[in-house]
Amino acid sequence: MDVDTRVLRYFVALAEQLNFSRAAEGLLISQPALSRRIRALEDDLRTPLFVRTSRDVALTAAGAAFLPRARRLLADWEAAQRAVRAEAAAGARSVRVGFTASGAGTLATRAYTAFMRRHPGSSVEPKRFAWGGEVAALREGLVDVAFVWLPADTTGLHTEIVAVERRMAGLAAGHPLAARSGVSIMDLADEPLVWTRRAPRAWVDWWAVNPRPDGRPPRWGPENDNVEEMLEHVASGLAVCISPESMSLHYGRPDLVWRPIEDIAPLRVALCRPLERVSAAVADFTAVVRDCARAARVTGGHEAS
Repeated sequence: MDVDTRVLRYFVALAEQLNFSRAAEGLLISQPALSRRIRALEDDLRTPLFVRTSRDVALTAAGAAFLPRARRLLADWEAAQRAVRAEAAAGARSVRVGFTASGAGTLATRAYTAFMRRHPGSSVEPKRFAWGGEVAALREGLVDVAFVWLPADTTGLHTEIVAVERRMAGLAAGHPLAARSGVSIMDLADEPLVWTRRAPRAWVDWWAVNPRPDGRPPRWGPENDNVEEMLEHVASGLAVCISPESMSLHYGRPDLVWRPIEDIAPLRVALCRPLERVSAAVADFTAVVRDCARAARVTGGHEAS
């Protein structure tokens, strides 16, 4: 019997959540699709892994025995992918750096330049991923290091904060709040907010400040799959967005304005890498990022304060 590793991930997610709806949401698939894949796995194994009732989901004894082994199989497969891809990148003397949207802002750009200046025979390959996707890419070995927007699930990764940025409200140029120098999160209480299903729900809720200080949820607006779609919704006046300060620099356009949200926590940007031994190039890149972050703190830059 051959098993797709995706099915193992589905099983582990459901075993941890014991709720089809929450597990499907976290996996970014539909609940019926998750149910079908779990049922097919049980048919292949010729034993039920879950007890289902109208109210509850629980692991069977067989499911409980399978869970640690499924986790170990996934961990081994991820480690194998990382090892193969890291070896290929090391042979090419390249460091693959994952990020989302504006990543670590100008800090990343300075680090790329400084690294290649110190190591002229090496290269940096920036690789952008969909919302919150850089952590999965790091675990799968698609990148060697990643600039990660916290909060995120960094279990099993070496994580160090290298930048702190204010969170900004993105508004259409003609929006009434655009005339202000700054806004409160409650100024946005009745504004439709752009959001995405592509990222973990906890990540979406943190960016949306859900719940708001008065206990209410945000007013959810149109969905998007990437930063370009998000900004089109905002520029057209359909919604507002909440984004890091670096995005206001990297995605400046005349039909948008950015105003700091003065009463919410800032974004912390972390540099993450696997816990296992990394290549000399990755270690050198990490040191360069630290140096650039330290220099930004000395000069008082927002992106590494």
